Amino acid sequence: MQNHKFSDIEIAAVYRAIAERRDMRHFLPAPVAPEILTKILQAAHHAPSVGLMQPWRFIRITDADTRKAIHQLVDKERIKTAQAIGEYEHTITGADVTGGNSKSAEFLRLKVEGILECAELLVVSLCDKRDGHVFGRRTLPEMDIASVSCAIQNMWLAARAEGLGMGWVSIFDPVELGALLNMPAGAKPIAVLCLGHVNSFYKESMLIEAGWTTARPLTDMVMENTWDKSK
Repeated sequence: MQNHKFSDIEIAAVYRAIAERRDMRHFLPAPVAPEILTKILQAAHHAPSVGLMQPWRFIRITDADTRKAIHQLVDKERIKTAQAIGEYEHTITGADVTGGNSKSAEFLRLKVEGILECAELLVVSLCDKRDGHVFGRRTLPEMDIASVSCAIQNMWLAARAEGLGMGWVSIFDPVELGALLNMPAGAKPIAVLCLGHVNSFYKESMLIEAGWTTARPLTDMVMENTWDKSK
């Protein structure tokens, strides 16, 4: 049987990129070399996609006013998200949602994006006219989103291997962002990606470091043969 395994050094590098990938929010102003940006986008384009539909589209934001407008959309949704968190918290616990110790206030203290600081800003969108791609989507139409997510993950790992940070911003109204960027009907923005040099990578998820949440272990996620309701 032919050995298709990578070398031990190559294997270690793959697992290191996976383990050290972080959703970054803090960036340095230094530019990203054009050839590195191309390599990262090519890594995205190597992603698997159901029926080879390749539903990803990338918009590189180079206009300063457009970048500011995207930031404003995200900031507006950040306030709405905080309000929604407060309403949910009140519904579940009856807690005061206006105090400084509320989950809503805690969320507002989080840094959720680096749109104005990052060297490169990219908007990743689903393409339009996806209904024609029946292969793999007849029973699971969400596979187009899964395919785009694989492309974004490839970018994340390639960026980390190149020593660059990347952050996925999803706090925006997709209709408003689509209109801002003149997207056709049927297209849908999935991610605003902040890419650039960083001073250092978070030792663990920033949300864990900030005390927002904790990570559950793998054992909580793995079941055998049937659904384990205790999970």
